[in-house]
Amino acid sequence: MLEALNAFFTTFKAAVFVPVFIFVIALAMGVKPKKAFFSALSAGVGLEGFSLVIGTYSPILSPIIDNLTNSMGINLPIVDLGWQTTSIIAYSYQIGMIYIAVAIALQIILYLIHFTTIFQAGDLWNNYSYFCWGACLFVLTGNFWLSMVCMIVQQLYTLLCTEIIAKRWSTYYKYPNCTIASLHTATCGVMAVPLNLLFDKLGLYKVQIDPDTLRKKLGFIGEPMTLGLFLGLFIGIVGDFNKLGELATWGEITTCGIATAAVMAVFPKVSGIFAGSFSAITEAGKKKMKAAGTADREWYLAVNDATGYGEAATLITGILLMPTTLIISFILPGNLTLPMLDLVAIPYIIQPFVACSNGNILKSFLGGLIFMILNLYMCTLTGDAFTQVAVSTGVDLQGSTMVTSLVILGQPVGALIFLAFLSQNFVIIGAVIVLYVVCYVLVHKNMAAIHEFIENSALNHTIKKVEAAPAE
Repeated sequence: MLEALNAFFTTFKAAVFVPVFIFVIALAMGVKPKKAFFSALSAGVGLEGFSLVIGTYSPILSPIIDNLTNSMGINLPIVDLGWQTTSIIAYSYQIGMIYIAVAIALQIILYLIHFTTIFQAGDLWNNYSYFCWGACLFVLTGNFWLSMVCMIVQQLYTLLCTEIIAKRWSTYYKYPNCTIASLHTATCGVMAVPLNLLFDKLGLYKVQIDPDTLRKKLGFIGEPMTLGLFLGLFIGIVGDFNKLGELATWGEITTCGIATAAVMAVFPKVSGIFAGSFSAITEAGKKKMKAAGTADREWYLAVNDATGYGEAATLITGILLMPTTLIISFILPGNLTLPMLDLVAIPYIIQPFVACSNGNILKSFLGGLIFMILNLYMCTLTGDAFTQVAVSTGVDLQGSTMVTSLVILGQPVGALIFLAFLSQNFVIIGAVIVLYVVCYVLVHKNMAAIHEFIENSALNHTIKKVEAAPAE
């Protein structure tokens, strides 16, 4: 059974089994078969479109990043192999295959009993984040039940973090009743909310750097596609600085510029296709709740984090963070991690920062930079553990001492929970569980106030601008 599940997930990937799951959910929600089919097909086309765009873009960036690393003579022992490799490893472990059944059941039950407002089972693929941590713990301790409880606790924390940022994400990215709910993205809200507040206290809301402002002030230069061109050229020049006198180098630089412009232009269109796949489900859900007398219940369907990747502020911020994170890793005291393949995935994980700042690129960049620094340290702490898992599944270390994934294994919430369980100290583990219970009670008791606070904080600069206008 487990081998069959493993074969299914490694063979068909998200672009196939997610549409199947969407089709089943749609039918269960009362959507007509024809409409349910096209919703599922749109989800598959959207996911495959995301993969094609990112899969084409990544090989263009990789040589530039490699050259920058080599030219600076940096030798960090923990190398980032990317989330793709990590997901394959995660789905190769039997404990992950066992947990996926637990996860789906848990996610559905918790939603149905109103324990959470998030239907997390809508993003089935991203459960692999839990598998990674569970596999690491199992390899190091040999304790099956400890590993299972660790994954469950991580999932509960993820659901809680998702509930906190769900409304803001849904509003900003314009996906009604949808949100991101993966461990490696949603939990970033733990830092995004307080950092945005801090930046406002420092007066950074006065610096208006967002896609709309850039368009108005810079004209055609401020268009996302044009900005993508300039950002791509900038990355290419920085990465290939040591060989600018070669003609081939300028071919690589200009290709990077055009490719980045293409991503800025194409990704929003793919996102539109993917977004359309959920409209039927959300409408059906609203009708069912109205019929059941629970129309006022707040609820969100988990969607793949690729949905927000191509949003202009998200992509601009992410592209700026790619070379910055790499350069920071060279000089960061105590860091042993070399970010590589997951640099292109940064727009996935910074979405809470962008949403909470309402697209302010400066605040998103600073918040994302602080977060990436933490990610590097977390990868340094967990690199040895994941390397043991990777080696046991036959992964080629490619000459590296250790391997990691910046996006998955650098996530602070997941990493800290893992380290607590790795201690096998039941006082520490108990404290983690008690903390969750306390946070859950406080969040659910004050959910409306929390959402209002985050919304006001996100729109703070807009409100102040309007208020100040009459005095000018």
